[in-house]
Parts: sequence; structure tokens; C-alpha cells
Amino acid sequence: MLGSLRVPNRVLLAPLAGIGNWFVRLPAKRYGAGMAISEMVSTHAIHHRNENTCREMLRIDPRERAGGPISVQLFGEDPAIMRQAAAHVAATGADAIDINMGCPVPKVCKTGAGAAMLDDPQLAVAVARAAVAGAVGERGPLPVTVKLRSGVRRGETSGLQLALRLVADAGVAAIAFHPRSAAVQHKGEPDYALAARLVDSLGAPVILTGGLNDAQSARAAFERTGADAVMLARGALGNPWLFAELVHGRDRAPTRDEVVGELDWTIERAVEHLGESRATRYLRKFYPWYVVRLQLDAQDAKRLQSALQEAGTLALVRSALEPLRAQPALAL
Repeated sequence: MLGSLRVPNRVLLAPLAGIGNWFVRLPAKRYGAGMAISEMVSTHAIHHRNENTCREMLRIDPRERAGGPISVQLFGEDPAIMRQAAAHVAATGADAIDINMGCPVPKVCKTGAGAAMLDDPQLAVAVARAAVAGAVGERGPLPVTVKLRSGVRRGETSGLQLALRLVADAGVAAIAFHPRSAAVQHKGEPDYALAARLVDSLGAPVILTGGLNDAQSARAAFERTGADAVMLARGALGNPWLFAELVHGRDRAPTRDEVVGELDWTIERAVEHLGESRATRYLRKFYPWYVVRLQLDAQDAKRLQSALQEAGTLALVRSALEPLRAQPALAL
């Protein structure tokens, strides 16, 4: 439970910057994710009614709702603008709002948002409190969660102290905790012992993220920390079957036909969302996530990857994939 919002299971899709739009969230839902969080959205862009932000980044497809709630992640450092943005997101039909206080990217931190909030707890609490005040939809208040890192610099634990304040002073419903510092980004071993300390002391749900790249690591970290849920990020890229492993007990890797079929589906949805020309460029970052799951030998994988990256049209992409469809499915 996130406040009064029921999430049907304990395996969530994390916000994926520049990636987590509706047609990335929907496969996670189809394979079992109990909730999916959007890519992070600028509160200032919403405030200024940026067309791309309001039309594309805030789009919630009706098909997403079948698997559970949708949360929209916001970032920004101005409490008044955060309150306005939260109200706008609530009006679009989101079920929850997440605030990013963990992004380590310099262009976000230099504005005072993201992980920079860890160094200004007073402002962080004010921003969260504003989101809680603004996040009221037709069905009443939306739960607000916050995604945090353990600290800004190596060895810091300021994220734990801030988490306690966000729940006690701002009314945040849950904390999504990435137990690595912003300085190391995605490198090194997450401090799951620190996450366990937060679980023991918070008095609100803790959603664990970071280092959960496969089913085994996710189960182990879940057990070790006592977290209420896990949130899958990079390990889920091109791999919605990971949700089926954790939620439904799937015990085999996807066949070649399944991988190609899922990529075909993604291509079609990208065209639906962006149009043919933009989708052709946008999808180039997606192909490596799927090619690695085709279990091709190194030379064949390299040739296919080159063909997909160099393809100037989606017709050429489909042509490059055609030989894979003609082969028998590879049971792995």
C-alpha cells in the first residue's frame, strides 16, 4: 500500500530517464510489474506547458492501467512550481507521483534538483511537502514517493536521514532507495546494509533499487534488506521477462522468436508515439538491449547490431530482422 493506493505486487519498473515512456512501461506491466514509474519530467517544463513534455512525456496509455497503477516522476527545486506540476500531473490521471532526489547527472544537479537535494534537506522537505499539497486528483489525494540515493559523495548516509524527514515532516508515502552515492552513479556494490537500516527505522514502505540486474540478485537483495518492494531499472531494459520471473515464477529465458516479437511490438508502438522518422532515430538506443538476448554468436551479433544502427528506415530494420524470424525458435 502506498497511502490508500494498492499496488498488486512488490515488483516495480523504475523511472528510466529518456526511456520510460508508455510503450516501455506497458511491456513491464504485461509481464507482471505491479507499478511502473515514468521517466523523470521537469516541473519547469510542465509550468511553461512545453508541448513535448505535456503531449508525450505525460502520456498515459489506457492499456497500461490493466496491470496496476502508473506513477509520474517529477524533478525540480522550486516548491511553488512543484505544487503546480503535481496538480497538473494529478489532473492527467496519474495514480501516484514520485520526486527524483537521486539523479546524479550534472545538468540536473546544477539546478539544485536531483541528488543536489541531499545537500539541502530543508529545501527537499519543502519541495516534497508542496508535491503532497498539489497532488490531488478527481479521486482525492495521490500518494507521493521520493527516490533517493544514500548520499552525494562516497561514504555519506545523508539519504537515510533525509528519508526520515521526508516521511515525518512532508507526508511522503514511501521512499525508493538506491543505496549508492550519486558520485559513483551505477558503479560498485550497493550498500544493502544501509538499506536494511532504513527499512528498520522508516515506518513507511521502502522500495529498493540499484544493482537488481537479474532475478537472483533481486530476490537476494529483497530478502537481505527486508524492503517492501524492488524496483527494476537497467536490468529490465529489453527484458520484460524479468518481471515474469519474479512475479509469475517463469524459469526460462526468452526464445529467439519471443525476443524478435517483442522488438517488433516496440517498433510499432514507437511509430505510434513518435511517427516513423523520429522513431527510426529513437529506437537505435533500444536495439542493443534486444540483440544481446538473441544468443547469437559474436560475429552475427555484431553484424546485426551494425545493420540496425545504420538503417535509415524502419523497413531496413525489419529487413535485417527477417532472417531471425525464418529460423526455428531457439529454446534457451
